[in-house]
Amino acid sequence: MMKIMEYMNKYGHEELVFCSDPQVGLQAIIAIHDTTLGPALGGARMWPYQSEEEATLDVLRLSRAMTYKASAAGLNLGGGKAVIIGDPSKDKSVGLFRSLGKFIESLGGRYITTEDVGTTVSDMQQIRAETKHVTGLPIAWGASGDPSPPTAFGVYQGMKACAEEVFGSGSLKGKTVAIQGFGKVGSYLAVHLRDEGVKIIASDVNERATKRAREEFGATIVSIDDIYDVECDIFSPCALGATLNRQTIPRLHCKIVAGSANNQLEEDEDGDLLQQNRILYAPDYVINGGGIINLSLELTGYNAEAAKAQIAEIHNTIEKVISLAKSKQISTARAADSLAESRIQDAKRVRTMYSKGR
Repeated sequence: MMKIMEYMNKYGHEELVFCSDPQVGLQAIIAIHDTTLGPALGGARMWPYQSEEEATLDVLRLSRAMTYKASAAGLNLGGGKAVIIGDPSKDKSVGLFRSLGKFIESLGGRYITTEDVGTTVSDMQQIRAETKHVTGLPIAWGASGDPSPPTAFGVYQGMKACAEEVFGSGSLKGKTVAIQGFGKVGSYLAVHLRDEGVKIIASDVNERATKRAREEFGATIVSIDDIYDVECDIFSPCALGATLNRQTIPRLHCKIVAGSANNQLEEDEDGDLLQQNRILYAPDYVINGGGIINLSLELTGYNAEAAKAQIAEIHNTIEKVISLAKSKQISTARAADSLAESRIQDAKRVRTMYSKGR
């Protein structure tokens, strides 16, 4: 049985809120990890979790990753997440999302939501009816819309930074990329790769997704298990998390791992294992930060060109992570953590200094 408070204390979570509304079938959990840098921003995920414990662990892990993601991107935001227990293909309703909006409103701005796996822009519109603490709203409203395209653009930029380090050139032309998960971000990433002349190998649990990958992108389709064994230059995890672990990493035949999925490493030590296998890992919360960068600009007045320019900086951030890892002789995963944590600790020191000054 999971010891929730022990887990929260270990990883520094501030708050965990269980949301129940039987009238509309809402069962949701909101986790706020750290608000040192600002209010917690993170998506609302809808997924048919097998148990409350599974959902709780997922929301705690995801919210912590959002703290690191915001910090690494240089944003004045903290990390949070919401998960809704349910099947997004059949359990959605207007009432469900409006009810979630009321719970978010009750947090007084400490948590700001957006779409995630299983939720959409239209779902965010329903939440907006109950709270202003929501992003990822329609472009027609002057907002940023679906965060998937900017996330994919950021992954593409980070991938090119890794290519420069490993292959001596940022060009991906003629390279082979294995995309694990051909959903929203994976398919937008494929557009950039196709346009640069990349050979694509793809896998997905959804047959419609693999059909699209084959017909629109000329991708070679393999099973969800065989994707780990294919010969490729870059392995790109764009599905759910924890796919990189002691069992799968030794099976990889690539030089780079760079993808959009959150929490790709099952354990922290898996980043070290990738390094030991001479695979350059682009830390997930750094390379997939395009979405949160894009969404953050909604809070101050959205501008698409400014967002794109800021997202392009992911290329430089990945270079910085690689440089730090080499200088400290540590994995890129640990280097990214060091960068993110140092910014949070600096902010905490400033707060302490001013509070003592008073």
